[in-house]
Amino acid sequence: MNKKVQLQDLGSIAYKEAWDYQDKLFQSIIDVKLDNRKNGLEQSTLNYFLFVEHPHVYTLGKSGNMNNLLVSENELIKKDAKFYKINRGGDITYHGPGQLVAYPIFDLDYFFTDIHKYMRYLEEAVILTLKDFGITGRKENGALCC
Repeated sequence: MNKKVQLQDLGSIAYKEAWDYQDKLFQSIIDVKLDNRKNGLEQSTLNYFLFVEHPHVYTLGKSGNMNNLLVSENELIKKDAKFYKINRGGDITYHGPGQLVAYPIFDLDYFFTDIHKYMRYLEEAVILTLKDFGITGRKENGALCC
């Protein structure tokens, strides 16, 4: 079992570029798992933790509502901001310069398969990390806040 995680600092890149890279990594994990099943192998998959900073971008998750985007198309253009509908959960999310974003891409079979437990642990890790920097983080209305 491979519980090692590769950390990658991608620097400042466009949201779409980071999204495409995540898809590529995720697909590589799926390909190994399918090959293992098909050929009776036990190849380890890799785990990644990506750090990135994005130019101004707003995303709308699959459970989100367009009415919650509080900036107009003209304001997006003025801010040189991009907007993407994505296939992840959640509502409207903003990312921008100076904000560190972390994207974990893990094969949860190596850790645990309960996605809800994984999300709670991930939230707790962020809250504890913020605390180390003197910032109070908390869960509020289904979102992590500080």
